[in-house]
Amino acid sequence: MSVIKTLWRKNIQSFRNYFDNFILLIFAFLLYIHAITLWWNLGYRFNFVAAIVPALGLLFYYVGVLLQHAKQNWFIGIRTPWTLSNETVWNKTHKLGARLFKGCALFSVLGLAFQQYAIWIILIPVVASALYLVVYSYVEFKKIAH
Repeated sequence: MSVIKTLWRKNIQSFRNYFDNFILLIFAFLLYIHAITLWWNLGYRFNFVAAIVPALGLLFYYVGVLLQHAKQNWFIGIRTPWTLSNETVWNKTHKLGARLFKGCALFSVLGLAFQQYAIWIILIPVVASALYLVVYSYVEFKKIAH
């Protein structure tokens, strides 16, 4: 086994608690979505958007927490060729990613105030952040490579 694989396996162990909590959060989120869907289909009417926006906000916020603690590895985090090739690029990209996803979580709460636009208020910042982080990792890699 190569030195990098061994090191990256140890890296995952260093933030394993955060990853385990993320798995529990995903499970709880999906269970919650299942429960409110069943509730709706049983004939109970409620504001579905108001029910789902806080759950998405919590999920995005914890993605930010996970990114903040993720160490370089093959499976968890923002895995572009540039973040996987350079630990400094990984660290910078994940530090920024943590802030962006936490910001997206807070911004998504606006979906409660503007429910007719909630899907766009939530999706546009998340997709834009993800795309920006890919470009950011490339730019940071090129800065270091030159």
